[in-house]
Amino acid sequence: ELTWALILGLARNFKTEIDNMFQGYWQTTLGLELKGKIIGLIGLGKVGSQVAKIAQAFNMQVIAWSENLDLDKCKELNVLPSSKEDLIENSDFISIHVQGGDRYKDCFTLKEFDKMKKTAFLINTSRGPIVNEDDLIIALSTNLIAGAGIDVYNKEPLPADHKLRFVQNALLLPHIGYVTAENYSMFYTQM
Repeated sequence: ELTWALILGLARNFKTEIDNMFQGYWQTTLGLELKGKIIGLIGLGKVGSQVAKIAQAFNMQVIAWSENLDLDKCKELNVLPSSKEDLIENSDFISIHVQGGDRYKDCFTLKEFDKMKKTAFLINTSRGPIVNEDDLIIALSTNLIAGAGIDVYNKEPLPADHKLRFVQNALLLPHIGYVTAENYSMFYTQM
């Protein structure tokens, strides 16, 4: 759900439009439709599979890559398997859904951002270290990519003076992906 909130927020410029509404302005940006766009999923496990299903409801083309991509699951979900390189070069939105750890650390650096479409968006609701934050700041501040929706960081809470907080084309959330009444109910019941 949070992945889609970030995707829709970026596609329709929520951050800018909400800020502008409070300043008295009306319809100051041009949004994007999701229909016909390509979403690339880094990981097609439990969360990635759900994101794929919703993408198809928006009539998006879904492609996926991971180091252990299940081709049967791709077929079952009508997702096109892809190489990492093709996914990065062709996706309009890239959403990360792999587990943390050394395997995917710095999976996205300046090298990957440089290959993305200038109009593409990166979504990370998975783990902070998967994306090199310094390189992300460069990519965003130089408009190498259109924007990013981020809910996870290398250091949490994200320091108040962190440069990422001041990049205009970043939609940032304070790691709220798991912060729901339902999850907390379950966590505290289990304790």
